[in-house]
Amino acid sequence: MNRLETVDIQRVRVHHRVRRDLGDLKSLMESMRTHGLLNPVVVTEDYELIAGQRRLESARRLGWRAIQCRVVEARDRAQLLQIEMEENTARKDFSSDELADALVRLDRLKNPPWWRRVGRWAKRLWRRLSEPFHRRRRR
Repeated sequence: MNRLETVDIQRVRVHHRVRRDLGDLKSLMESMRTHGLLNPVVVTEDYELIAGQRRLESARRLGWRAIQCRVVEARDRAQLLQIEMEENTARKDFSSDELADALVRLDRLKNPPWWRRVGRWAKRLWRRLSEPFHRRRRR
């Protein structure tokens, strides 16, 4: 059984970890500053970190006082190590083509062509102008 819990960040203890080099945390910190914590860190019932050391360290550097944790039942050390390893290896990064496609889509969404911007503006204007008419009809 496991549960989500918001925990005082000082309660999370970090002991012997497989990952020794946290790498550059700047992009992760910027993501967390902008979007918050997308995936909770994983801890034991006594708040020993199992997975998510980079997220935890980024949150600490950002000055967060609490962090969302997935609390898992205490298991033997072998199972805890296996969870830590799978957290870091059982995922698949984007291929270069997938990443390029995503970046093109993001650019289009952030910088739509002029005609789409004008269309959105006209749609908002129409809604504002027709709103008083719809309110009168409901009464």
